[in-house]
Amino acid sequence: MNSSPSDNLVAKTGVMRGLHSGMGIASKGMVVAFVVFTVLNVDFASGIYSSIRGWIEASLSWYYILIAMFLMLVCLFLMCSKHGSLRLGSDDSRPEFSNFSWFAMLFSAGVGIGILFFGVAEPVFYFDNSGGFGYPNNPHADAAGVTELDHQRAVYAMRTTYFHWGFHGWAIYVMIGLCLAYFGFRKQLPLTLRSSLYPIIGDKIYGPYGHAVDLLAVFGTVFGVATSLGLGVNQMATGLNVLFGIDPGVTTQIILIVVISIVATISAVSGVGNGIRIISEWNIWLSVVLLAYFLLFGPTQWLLGFFVTSLGDYFWNVVPMGFWTAGTSEEIAWQGGWTIFYWGWWISWGPFVGMFIARISRGRTIREFMLGVMFVPTTIAFFWLCMFGGNAIFMELYAEGGVGTAGIMDTVMAWNLPGALYATIGQLSSVQIIQWLMSALATLLLATWFITSSDSGTLVITTMLSMGDDDPPQRFRIVWGLGEGFVAAVLLLAGGLYALQTASIAAALPISVVLVLMTVGLLKSLAEDSSAVAPSDAQAVAA
Repeated sequence: MNSSPSDNLVAKTGVMRGLHSGMGIASKGMVVAFVVFTVLNVDFASGIYSSIRGWIEASLSWYYILIAMFLMLVCLFLMCSKHGSLRLGSDDSRPEFSNFSWFAMLFSAGVGIGILFFGVAEPVFYFDNSGGFGYPNNPHADAAGVTELDHQRAVYAMRTTYFHWGFHGWAIYVMIGLCLAYFGFRKQLPLTLRSSLYPIIGDKIYGPYGHAVDLLAVFGTVFGVATSLGLGVNQMATGLNVLFGIDPGVTTQIILIVVISIVATISAVSGVGNGIRIISEWNIWLSVVLLAYFLLFGPTQWLLGFFVTSLGDYFWNVVPMGFWTAGTSEEIAWQGGWTIFYWGWWISWGPFVGMFIARISRGRTIREFMLGVMFVPTTIAFFWLCMFGGNAIFMELYAEGGVGTAGIMDTVMAWNLPGALYATIGQLSSVQIIQWLMSALATLLLATWFITSSDSGTLVITTMLSMGDDDPPQRFRIVWGLGEGFVAAVLLLAGGLYALQTASIAAALPISVVLVLMTVGLLKSLAEDSSAVAPSDAQAVAA
């Protein structure tokens, strides 16, 4: 196996120099076509996308559930197998980044803005028992007879939240990242999605099949990043309204998109080792300050006990929850709107995050890679979700006017998710300057976390279009970095962001098929890798 066929596919001269010219043109045409189709008739496009998503949720829930469980079990198998000693690169390669930088970039690219956006709202939603959306807020709790707003239902709420942000989702990122890193760094194939299919289709990866796979990944990345930016600036605008009284309307949101896109593009141009790494590390330090506020200004002892209890509850129930399929029409609606939506979102973002994880993991062993990627970000996410959601739930449990009267639950059920975050921050302290500073920090983190997602996405897109060049031409990073912001702004103005978000989730279906084939290809290649050594044999060789 070698990379020479891909070298021949990259343009050596002209405007497309450094990229696969056909893929470069096709990708831009694909993005423009989808944006124009959506903007010309938002309601019509939204109806089509929603119908596809609805069919997937109603007919293929079992498939998504099996995919998530299958990938998690494969991850556990590889962690404990003889293949864990293999390095993602040559045998003498070593990691490019320190553990702290690596973990910071993993967390920032993988879950950063998401758990800040949903950190309060999701646990509170599952804690509520009103069924205000036409289905139960938490069918897992209801099935167990835990319907009262009490501590036990709070534990169920956190269990369900952990489930959607935990091992099943990260198993998707782990497998895609491992496939890309293994074939890209150890087998010296292009650092693109197509390379993972080499054990199955061989040199055909350099033809139309490979182009289709990579274009699908570009689609998921562009629209995943663009829709997340468009929806995320809504919360940032809410923060600016809280801080300065600025109108959180469309004009403010467009300005935020422009500023964030410019900064993210500059970061992407500077490369992984500079802008992306530095901003990711700052994200972690700033997040520690915000977490400390939630822990120390909240009911500290109760929160720590709640974390231990809820985490143990999740570990005990994670496998049966992973195999649960809804039975009643109300449960089916809930599972489709939450669990299947999440699995689809994780899968649609998988090529983007997996590619970035692979890019920053060269030189690590498979076991080190899988343990680090699977457990470190999830542990941080669990603690974060418990501190944010736990504080809000505590406020509702012990509100002066009685259980459920703190106002946060009402805000969430009104689907004012940005408002729930800032309301919780405001109720933690009666000192206005502290409230203001923490609200400002949360707003800043929303921006910086999205910057790390956007610049990572830009790098991933240009890497795929340049046939695996991990240092793609800077001019194309500028084009795609600003292009993501342009797409978000146009869709925001046209009211088509939710429609494209739905389309991105629908795109998860073909991506999931590719993911299964990638996993099969990886297992096949590992089985044939004669350099794999069992842990006991490795110790004997070292001795």
